[in-house]
Parts: sequence; C-alpha cells; structure tokens
Amino acid sequence: MIIAEIGVDMTRFPTAGHLCSWAKFAPGINSSAGKTKGRGSTGHGNRYLARILGEAAVSAGRGDTFLGERYRRIARRRGKKRAQVAIGRSMLVIIWHLLANPDARYIDLGPEHYTRSVNTETKKRNHIRQLQALGYTVTIEPAA
Repeated sequence: MIIAEIGVDMTRFPTAGHLCSWAKFAPGINSSAGKTKGRGSTGHGNRYLARILGEAAVSAGRGDTFLGERYRRIARRRGKKRAQVAIGRSMLVIIWHLLANPDARYIDLGPEHYTRSVNTETKKRNHIRQLQALGYTVTIEPAA
C-alpha cells in the first residue's frame, strides 16, 4: 500500500528527508521568543499514507526487531502516538533507501542494539568526571 501512495521513482525526492517532508512526517519546529507556536501537528499530508504508516508502526512495536524496540523506548518516554510518528518516519527513511538504491538490502540491527552499543567504561568515566566537576572525590570499588 505504501508503494501505491509514494510510487517507486525516488528521483523526485533528492533525500529521505524530502520524502518525509512531502509525506508530512517531518517534525515542525515553530518557535518565537522561546515559546513554541502552533499545535505541534506536522500538516495535512497524505492521510492514507499516514494511516498505513501508523498501522505498520504499531505492528512493528509488537515485534522483536530494532524498530519494535525503538517504538517501545520512545513510547515509554514520549507516548504511543509520538512513537507511531517516529517509527513511521523511520520506515519512510528505510523505504526511500531501499527504493533509491536497487543494490541496497535491509539488515535489521536487532532489539538488543541499544544495550549492545552502551560502553560501560565510557559511561563510568563520564559519571566520574561529572562528580569531580561538582567537587567530589571519587573512589571506585567493585560491587560484591
């Protein structure tokens, strides 16, 4: 259904961001004097495409994939509706890359991507630096 709405010719969209903007899945930031203006909606866009991407995002949120874990992480912090839009946008970016380059293949990063990419040594060093900046002397001892 998504192909029916956007087509297969991606030469109309120079980048994935252009496709997201055309579909109104790009975040709109309108602020003046430190205050955000407007309702926070991204515009009208293609309602059929938005519906399809929303359903696909919810389905992806139930799966054991990278997009599913991303959906759950965003929904926990920001809410389910914002997570739907974020995952829908991610799907549009993936679709653009797959259609723009015929040799491209989708490789799922897996649900453990976020936990795998955390470096514990870097995290420990950053916390120590932050505490030292506040004037504390830090001594590290491993837990029993």
